[in-house]
Amino acid sequence: MARDRRGFVDRVEAGRILAALVAKRLRFDEALVGTHRPLVLALPRGGVPVAVEVARAIDGDLEVIVARKIGVPWQPELAVGAVVENGPPIVNTSLLRGLGIGDPHLAAMIERERAEVRRRVRRYRGERPAPEVTGRAVVVVDDGLATGATARAALAAVRVHRPAYLAFAAPVCAADSAAALRDRADAVVCAIAPSHLYAVGQWYGDFSQTSDEEVRQLMATCQPASR
Repeated sequence: MARDRRGFVDRVEAGRILAALVAKRLRFDEALVGTHRPLVLALPRGGVPVAVEVARAIDGDLEVIVARKIGVPWQPELAVGAVVENGPPIVNTSLLRGLGIGDPHLAAMIERERAEVRRRVRRYRGERPAPEVTGRAVVVVDDGLATGATARAALAAVRVHRPAYLAFAAPVCAADSAAALRDRADAVVCAIAPSHLYAVGQWYGDFSQTSDEEVRQLMATCQPASR
């Protein structure tokens, strides 16, 4: 754990602290990461300011990977799964049964989130093709890890393209969620991993929402992954 319980000023500071840890981990795993330029995949929106700092620190390409949690309609923060732009949704079947959510209702929830995923891909990536993943060291970055639903979906979507090395990184991670990701990633990098994470925002002085336009501007400052 790199920081005490005071957390971070904002996402930029969090990104710089996390970037140093990611760079150290990649040096440690140098034999595993291959010879291609590293690829940093940011989960929008809040993961983008963090990922910019990580990409700069490891001299990596930057692109977005869009994932959306499937929230319970009457409790949106409770995730029963997640969807990404490609691949099947990831769902918590036991939680769905416990909540009494049937297949027709689930299908409607999935399609609603897929529509938002498609909108965000168009908004953030535009005409750029999806980046090449095969044989590369890939780091998926977010501004925090709570339940881990979107992280699991993103990692699963990347894994099918056979990266040489796949890591997940976030400034603050719920300890149990981070541990649960270790069978999906070659490394999980967290600056802070509290045993009880009530809200990611409590670890930031400034956790104001990152807008679509801010994402576009940040992505424009980085050379696209297709270079």
